[in-house]
Amino acid sequence: APHPNGLGYWFVASDGGVFSFGSSRFHGSTGGISLRRPVVGMAGTATGRGYWLVADDGGIFAFGDATFHGSTGGIQLARPVVNMTATPSGKGYWLVADDGGIFAFGDAAFHGSLGAQTVPGRVIGIAA
Repeated sequence: APHPNGLGYWFVASDGGVFSFGSSRFHGSTGGISLRRPVVGMAGTATGRGYWLVADDGGIFAFGDATFHGSTGGIQLARPVVNMTATPSGKGYWLVADDGGIFAFGDAAFHGSLGAQTVPGRVIGIAA
């Protein structure tokens, strides 16, 4: 995930370990926690002082100034979540499943999805 100032970024591993580069700072991780499902993506906050991690069941982990706005962690999904992106305000986020299904939380508005359509291949990401 890029830092909003363009001078750094974070990497996340499937165990939720977070690695910070450039102006990005470490705000915590799930690297030492036994997770039910692997982490598949992350998004930084608008301030760059926090981030969210998302697991493939849609579980959300918030660190730093990232605020939890909801998750699909307790819902049986048709397909796994593969990534996420934050809203420009940092007050919400979208999750995307590999069939193109979209889940909107906080101030993220739902604008449609591919969830009910046949997609040739799998969706692998989302960007705002």
